[in-house]
Amino acid sequence: MTRPDSRSADAQNGNGGVRALDSRGIASAATLVMLLFILSRGTGLLREMIIGARFGTAADLDAYLAAFRIPDLLFQLVAGGALGSAFIPTFAAAWTEGSQQQAWLLFSRVLNLLTLFLVILCGLAMLFAEPLVAGVIAPGFSVEQKRLTASLMRWMLASTAVFGASGLIMGALNAVQHFLLPAVAPVLYNCAIIAGAWLLAPVLGIHGLVVGVAGGAVLHLLVQLPALLRQNVRYRFSFRIGDAQVREVARLMGPRVLGLLFVQLNFLVNTVLASGLPDGSLSALNYAWLLMLLPQGIFAQAVATVAFPTFSAQVAAGDRAQLMATLSGLLRLILFLSIPAAFLLYVLDEPLIELLFQRGRFDAASTQAVAYALRFFALGLVAHAVVEIVVRVFYALHDTATPVVAGVATVALNILLSLALIGRLSFGGLALANSIATALEMLVLLVLLGRKVRAPDQAAGQATNLQGLPVRQLLTSGARSLLASAVMAGAILLGLELLPDGGVLFGIPAGWIAAVVGGGLGILIYVVASYLLGSAEIRQLAALARRRAQTQS
Repeated sequence: MTRPDSRSADAQNGNGGVRALDSRGIASAATLVMLLFILSRGTGLLREMIIGARFGTAADLDAYLAAFRIPDLLFQLVAGGALGSAFIPTFAAAWTEGSQQQAWLLFSRVLNLLTLFLVILCGLAMLFAEPLVAGVIAPGFSVEQKRLTASLMRWMLASTAVFGASGLIMGALNAVQHFLLPAVAPVLYNCAIIAGAWLLAPVLGIHGLVVGVAGGAVLHLLVQLPALLRQNVRYRFSFRIGDAQVREVARLMGPRVLGLLFVQLNFLVNTVLASGLPDGSLSALNYAWLLMLLPQGIFAQAVATVAFPTFSAQVAAGDRAQLMATLSGLLRLILFLSIPAAFLLYVLDEPLIELLFQRGRFDAASTQAVAYALRFFALGLVAHAVVEIVVRVFYALHDTATPVVAGVATVALNILLSLALIGRLSFGGLALANSIATALEMLVLLVLLGRKVRAPDQAAGQATNLQGLPVRQLLTSGARSLLASAVMAGAILLGLELLPDGGVLFGIPAGWIAAVVGGGLGILIYVVASYLLGSAEIRQLAALARRRAQTQS
């Protein structure tokens, strides 16, 4: 079993190919990555706590969040998820075939083309920043807010090309089963923004945050370079667009770019709609979104990051049966972790927000606004987590079109629901629309994947397997987690009735006690209930913990 931070020689098998991890290997590697994701999300949470104390849910923070839209759009379309989903399978295929020189040549050509495109696009966006803000991003902002948003956006665009190169390096390292330093990079990024909020914001105001963003992008890149050098990278100054592997990356990127364009369009529509609501609406949505992403990132993204190269290696080896066995085990694990997390976010919404954010300019009204959006976002947590895993299988199968088509339909539905619900639920309608659309996307992707990976000898009407997926096992596992989570939520709600509403107990705000004690006891109750219900996942996690303890001893 390879360690996730192993050097190149340890990440290969005897013929020079990438070694595919089995379910235990993925779980073991994901444990370390999950710990780093916890650190990353923890520093991200600290970042938002400090930003909240400095700016609350005020108009200048709305401008800062709106300024991210164009830089995020360019990064995602050119260098983010689209490139990673196309580059990793192609790079891993070349590496698995034993042609490391060809793999690094592909890396060099993609890096050169990527940097060139981003520099050109970011330069144009800087030039037209003010009309983009006024006419596209935030037409509902005041004139002063529009000018501030354009100024902040220019700063953020300067870091986008750096992030593009860093993202490609991350993809190459993950493809060769190195996960440690790529997982450390977001921690340093968050720390830079924390420094900007803590040290520079009192002097520079909201501009202190974008200085932190620019510095964090540089750190995000530099921390990964030692690992890249240890892989014996061979950089070439080559821009050959006609290379077959570069064309394959471009071919795989095409549908994914279209899908991400619609996703970013959805975010843009939410920004436009929120810009016409009272000040602080966009900020409240953002805080709630980040809180929902906290468990999703720790669980689903950590597992997906480790599993994606293994999915790609299993597909390259033609082992569809092992691919589905790996996916089945990971989906059950994701359900086991994400269902109780959604319950905790829903029943402990205000106590958690009060504990984490309510200080400085972030007051009780801000807490209530964020909690209102968080309850709607929590409904979609499980779907977001499952989609994170399932789309990786499609990408490993060199099928970027299917999840894109499903994603485009999801975004269209999301936008329609947002327009329908915002009048009744204000910014809460935007959160609810996201949860409903993502749940439908999850169901569609599971059905399509089941059909795609069906074994040739399977009966076409085998309903219990959804033509490829072990539905009965997934439903049984999910039902156990759902029941254990309901027991946990019921116990927490009973406990909350005993605490004074908004008061102080033993000199400590009751909300803080509810969040810490309620959350801790809730997790304990869930673990015990899952064990009594015969959950296989709790036993697997316990066995993994024992193995790691024995290894370290």
